[in-house]
Order: sequence, then structure tokens, then C-alpha cells
Amino acid sequence: MLVYASTAITMALVFYSIGVWSEKLQGQLKVWHLVVFYLGLVCDTIGTMLMGELAGGVTLLSFHGLTGLLAILLMLFHAVWATVVLVRNDQKARANFHKLSLIVWLIWLIPFVSGAIFGVAF
Repeated sequence: MLVYASTAITMALVFYSIGVWSEKLQGQLKVWHLVVFYLGLVCDTIGTMLMGELAGGVTLLSFHGLTGLLAILLMLFHAVWATVVLVRNDQKARANFHKLSLIVWLIWLIPFVSGAIFGVAF
């Protein structure tokens, strides 16, 4: 199960990074970015659930647990807000969306890195 969990979390990193950085480089939120954001969210959620099972249950009473929950909630908010921006087709919002994306991505990296450190070290 560790292989599946690690693969899912790594795919979340790949999808989310591609979506966020390509959106920034292209200068505008596009539909395919939204698809990649949702793929990252799904992979992160699956990976987190599998890791929780491996750990004997998810505890939110830790740095990793709290930041992980925050990251998934922010990813969900980010994807839903991207959907709203695309549906409204507000060109200014589409052009500035990368600012939110970068913040959410940076916050998401905290539990990703802490999970890798704590998982390897302990």
C-alpha cells in the first residue's frame, strides 16, 4: 500500500506543479489548468487516505496532520474558485488567478515536504 500512497502523493505534486506553473507562465487560467488542479486534488486525497491507513488512522493533532488538512481544503477551494473564474469568463480574474495558485501551491508544499521528512526519518 505504501507504493500506491507514495505514487498518488507524487502524482499530486506533478499535476499540481504543472497546473500552477504552466498557468503562471502562460499568463492566464485555462480549462486544462483546471483539469490538472482537480487531478492533483484527487491524487492528493487518495494518497492522504492511503497514508492515513498505513499510519493506523489520521491524526490532525500534529503539524503534518493540520497542514495536510489545510492543504487539501485550500486545493479544493482553489479548484472550485478556478471553476467559478472560468465560468464567469472574467479576463482580469483569469489573468491574475496565478497569484492565488502560487500561494496555495506553496502552502501545499509544507505537508508534502514534512511528510517526506518525517516518513523517511521515522
